[in-house]
Amino acid sequence: MCPFLFKHAKFAAEEINMKFIDEVEIMVSSGHGGKGCVGFRREKFVPRGGPDGGCGGKGGDVFVESSERLNTLIHFRGQKVFDAEAGESGMGAQCDGKFGQDVVLLVPVGTIVTNLETNEVVADLTEVGQKVLLAQGGRGGLGNMYFKTSTNQAPDYAQPGEEGQTLKLKLELKLLADVALIGLPNAGKSTLISVISAARPKIADYPFTTLEPNLGVVSAGEQSFVVADIPGLIEDASIGKGLGIKFLKHIERSKMLVHLIDCAMFIDPFEAIEAYVIIRQELDKFSEDLANKQEIVCITKTDAMSEEEEKLFVEILEEHLQKKVLPISSVSGRNIDKLKFIIAQSLFNEEVAHGS
Repeated sequence: MCPFLFKHAKFAAEEINMKFIDEVEIMVSSGHGGKGCVGFRREKFVPRGGPDGGCGGKGGDVFVESSERLNTLIHFRGQKVFDAEAGESGMGAQCDGKFGQDVVLLVPVGTIVTNLETNEVVADLTEVGQKVLLAQGGRGGLGNMYFKTSTNQAPDYAQPGEEGQTLKLKLELKLLADVALIGLPNAGKSTLISVISAARPKIADYPFTTLEPNLGVVSAGEQSFVVADIPGLIEDASIGKGLGIKFLKHIERSKMLVHLIDCAMFIDPFEAIEAYVIIRQELDKFSEDLANKQEIVCITKTDAMSEEEEKLFVEILEEHLQKKVLPISSVSGRNIDKLKFIIAQSLFNEEVAHGS
């Protein structure tokens, strides 16, 4: 990788930790159940009435719920411990203690919650409003009124409340998108998503402009799909270089890939092939499933190329990659509608009518 890209990759990786949080470890504890009460009725002329101790309140639960208002886990950066409220103790006159207040952790859609002690996935939140119980509050103890029997008319004991649960969890965000835009830094991913959707990512003429994934909803005829603009990958991204693994994992849930190659920055078509191979090798190293996803290859910024240059690049790339290559320009709009409908046809396995 050239020193210029490596320098920007280093700075981008440092800034990404400040701006985009997609993995965090937290501790959650449900509430302790309140203890039962030992109590007796006090009535005139009845010095020691029957037992009337109430039950303790149930401890609060801890839930996780997905919200469409969030797109990062940055709000967990400061607070890492979350405790639900304990249940109150029972009281006399058959009064039960108040239940402890629950805690609901709001996370973005696409968050996976894993128990770090067992490595078990306890929640995979793929829909808006999905709510999962993480830690159940302790049951409140029974008061002494529940232990009265024919042989024990005045029990002087009650149950303690049950303890809550304490769990160490990892929250990991994997974006949910139908299509992932991939390619080297500055390949035109942000510009493309801004043209085909309402997403408005930062766009500038230098590498690693995009420091966090952007999602956009794209319409093609009567169909619509979600596209993710994945920050630029570089060589050795699969082992963490640059923005690395932080964003390769966001591609895992996508159904297909659109691979963008900025041919305007290459004089030789074989340099463009090398750029393509770099990304494909990183996908292969990271995940076999990821490498086997359906892929559309596009050469971008064709408005900066002559017709002869474009034709040469397309012919050589198609010959060596053994794939169809679509030339597009987000600036002029050339073949943008065609790309949208090709994606829709591939996703929904049906013909989608579109204009020329």
